[in-house]
Amino acid sequence: MSETSVLVEDDEETGRRRRPSWEEPPTRVGLAAKGVILAIALLAVLFPLWIVVVTSLSDAEAISRAGGLVVWPEGLSLAAYRELLSGGQVARSMVIAVGITLVGTLFSMAVSVLAAYGLSRIGSLWHRPLLMTLLATMFFGGAGLIPTYLLIQTLGLMNSYAALILPMVVNVFNILVLRAFFMNVGQEIVDSARIDGAGEWRILWTIVLPLSRAVLAVISLFYAVGYWSNWFNGFIYIQDQEKLPLQNVLQQIVIEGERPAGMAQVIGTGQIPSLAVQTAVMVLALLPVAVLSPFVQRHFKKGMLIGAVKG
Repeated sequence: MSETSVLVEDDEETGRRRRPSWEEPPTRVGLAAKGVILAIALLAVLFPLWIVVVTSLSDAEAISRAGGLVVWPEGLSLAAYRELLSGGQVARSMVIAVGITLVGTLFSMAVSVLAAYGLSRIGSLWHRPLLMTLLATMFFGGAGLIPTYLLIQTLGLMNSYAALILPMVVNVFNILVLRAFFMNVGQEIVDSARIDGAGEWRILWTIVLPLSRAVLAVISLFYAVGYWSNWFNGFIYIQDQEKLPLQNVLQQIVIEGERPAGMAQVIGTGQIPSLAVQTAVMVLALLPVAVLSPFVQRHFKKGMLIGAVKG
């Protein structure tokens, strides 16, 4: 029996070809079940976030009545946010985190784009050895934690912002995604530019990058989220409290129960609930990613699939 006869059968009653069940349009019951499942998944994601946001906006009386986390908004107040952003430890850590994210993302994108473009040109200098070296670091975990720590210490980068950026500059997966995308840029366009006298820098800047806006947006988001969310490097490399980024301050406040510098008095006297401060810091840490993601979402599918799917 041929493969076609297994997948497509003749309906004796109608005389039409009958498709397999997975190719049939969904029934109303199926659509309703999918809607219910998606609604439950959406509720499971949004409900904890709703609780955190509402608690951060609640006053001491509302939190006391709820016995902790607040579900229904009552007695809303921006006092926790005003105190956090008034120039204390949290505000300083946010500025540090934003600076590290911007500088680190720009640096990482510059290195990744140059590496990916060089590796996308078949026959370039040391093309295969460099590609194999990158793949080896991807499969074998890179240098490791202890060698990296000793290297940062030997270079004198301990307790510096460079220690929060340099260990994360190169991501092999991101470079490979960029390389696959660059390799799909029409070779005819590149050859025409070369005939017109354009060099590699001109081709990269005026042809390849403008045609790669989708993947560049996605990879930039990956790097930005990585820098913004990273707390481990600050945990092991930074000893000065004034140099800690937001994620490390968040860890101290929420997990270790410490009070932000400058807010001990208002929390101790009950003017601002400690729980409101903790949840407000969590909201501040989530806000940039939540705001930026929708703007990059439209590029995500195209950026991740083009260059990875052949057809």
